[in-house]
Amino acid sequence: MPARLKHFFIFIVFLLAISYQLSAISYAAPCYGTRMPERNKFFAMLESYSLFKRPLEGNNGTMRSQQEFYGMSYGVFDWLSIDLKAGAGNIKQHPVDSNEVSYNSNFAGGYGLRLRIFEMDKIKAVFGFQHISVHPKSRNLGDVKNKAILDDWQVSLLGSYDFKIITPYLGTRWSRVDYIHKWGSDKKRVMSPSGKEFGFIYGCNINFTDRIWLNLEGQAIDATAFAGSINYSF
Repeated sequence: MPARLKHFFIFIVFLLAISYQLSAISYAAPCYGTRMPERNKFFAMLESYSLFKRPLEGNNGTMRSQQEFYGMSYGVFDWLSIDLKAGAGNIKQHPVDSNEVSYNSNFAGGYGLRLRIFEMDKIKAVFGFQHISVHPKSRNLGDVKNKAILDDWQVSLLGSYDFKIITPYLGTRWSRVDYIHKWGSDKKRVMSPSGKEFGFIYGCNINFTDRIWLNLEGQAIDATAFAGSINYSF
């Protein structure tokens, strides 16, 4: 193996190891970065999103979720793309004064759009909107059937600089996560608390080839999570 290629793969392994170690203290949201498909072109992706902790208002404690997606992005114009994805996800909700309730994986899906608002040489800025909804399997607690839904909403603003092999980006987002709980004939929507809407985004695209790249993304302040995806350009 040529020395430069060997060093590149060593760098990739090192970066993945560091990202995994940081996931316990970092924050993430799948904003996808600033790379967008050209007009009438497609991107495909396989994504894993681990939501380790998201606080909920009142005495509702926290919520966790593991989500796996297959996604597609379509370039409506060179500066506008539509993002769609489908897969599966679970929910684990831990109230303050009782044990965690676990809902096994079932359908999850999402949609959104990204708008390139600035581009000059190797610098890009992208505005995005994304929504994810998770509908895990219901479960019985005693004689009562319980259902849960996770709704994740966000808008983001990202800026990147292209170093060819790696494209790091930084940004911010506003996000809200709702936990919808149904038990028997009753229903309650619980939101994430006020003051936890804004976060700081950091991430990178690692370019294996012109068509294949790895996206890693982290976020601070609003939720504890980690997102990663492998992407292919048609």
